[in-house]
Amino acid sequence: MRLFLAAELPDRVSDELAQWTRAAVGRGEQPRRLDPAAMHLTLCFLGEQPPSAVAPIARALGESAELVAAVADLRLGAPVWLPPQRPRVLAVAVGDPDGALGALREALVAQLAAILAWDPGRERFRAHVTVARMRPGSQRARELPPTPPLRFAVTAATLFRSTLDPGGARYEALASTPG
Repeated sequence: MRLFLAAELPDRVSDELAQWTRAAVGRGEQPRRLDPAAMHLTLCFLGEQPPSAVAPIARALGESAELVAAVADLRLGAPVWLPPQRPRVLAVAVGDPDGALGALREALVAQLAAILAWDPGRERFRAHVTVARMRPGSQRARELPPTPPLRFAVTAATLFRSTLDPGGARYEALASTPG
């Protein structure tokens, strides 16, 4: 099972990001825009895990309920192409001025590293919401309009199963802790 943990966005934020993305990249051979229901803020990508890992991950998520509830002051930032050199996605940076999102991620990483055969790696956490994926050979827009100036709290932290298919990834929620 391909698994990841994510902070979920309020519907109004996902909807405004979808509107912004339509205006920013347009139609045609541009990047493939994500459905608002698929937008999230990835906390930990766990990769392939056995089905037996779901229960301990769900417990760790439940034990983090207070930290999830504390993620109450996030802000949309500037658009960003990731990775910068050969972009595969268009994302919107997310500001975490009080560090609550970072604290939640650090706690989850520590718990998951202790209970799973999982190595979080050394990559720096870069809070962002992916809004579009690049099609092979598509060109990225040179200038993007400013993103909506939104502040928000996460609605939940969720363990997702990701299934890849030609039309894009499909996400199935396996466990969740409300924000």
